[in-house]
Amino acid sequence: MALTIGVDVGGTKIASGVVDDDGRVIERSLRHTPADNPEKVAETVADAVTELAARHQVEAVGVGAAGFVDETRSIIRFAPNLAWREEPLRKKVSELVSLPVVVENDANAMAWGEYRFGAGRGESHVVCVTVGTGIGGGIVLGGELYRGRWGMGAELGHVQAVPDGRPCGCGNRGCWEKYASGSALLLETRKNAEADPSSATHMLRLAGSVDEIKGEHVTEAARHGDAAALEAFDAIAGWLAQGLADLAAILDPGRFIIGGGVSGAADLFVDKVREGYAERLTGRGHRPLAEIRVAELGPSAGLVGAADLARLR
Repeated sequence: MALTIGVDVGGTKIASGVVDDDGRVIERSLRHTPADNPEKVAETVADAVTELAARHQVEAVGVGAAGFVDETRSIIRFAPNLAWREEPLRKKVSELVSLPVVVENDANAMAWGEYRFGAGRGESHVVCVTVGTGIGGGIVLGGELYRGRWGMGAELGHVQAVPDGRPCGCGNRGCWEKYASGSALLLETRKNAEADPSSATHMLRLAGSVDEIKGEHVTEAARHGDAAALEAFDAIAGWLAQGLADLAAILDPGRFIIGGGVSGAADLFVDKVREGYAERLTGRGHRPLAEIRVAELGPSAGLVGAADLARLR
């Protein structure tokens, strides 16, 4: 049984795990991310790897990182939530742990994990959409992870959905993630609650005020029937459906997988995404409908995918 270590580096935490060749996580580790210090990030990753490797015979390390990873899977060109700029993360970590290291975009790693061991099993053409604070993505075509010429493909959240629309942190306006993400869900809900507080009775009881409404309040309120929350989920479902239909026109996948934090509330919106996708699909009625499934691996998907990519390096 070949063991590798997968590391998922996020803006606030670094999750690591020893993973076998069936995608099972044998042991886990969790550390805080020193987000403003690239040297400390590399050292923290290396410390976690060293600790796990001391108890398991591992052959390689895969690091999933939230940023633009170059075509050689070694340098992080830019990261929006960490102080990485042209950061040679693979070199730094491999020198510290004396093991082969592969670096991959975190959404790509998550998509690969789901393709290999989760909701993507059995389908060779998969598009994974991670719906959280923003929107990330990963694409598997013909059983191969699609990375693009420079390693920066599948930035699905930054396809322009609305010309001159809402400003986005990437510097453009109207990006898909500004209308179909967890942040967009919160924005829509607050707007609805402010316009009609009677539609948000349960939510305002939980939050105390419109400004204090958080994602968990929206989900709970929707499950209690608050119209403000339900209408916001419907709006997000519509934007997701449109985006998936647009992606199908380009990529023609057999399966879409919806992951990320918002997927925990999939029971509130995924059926409407399926319905909206079927209504918006180019050539509808004359082509197969891609399946739309919810991710299965949860928070482990990124580190499992990174570990498997290291195994296949």
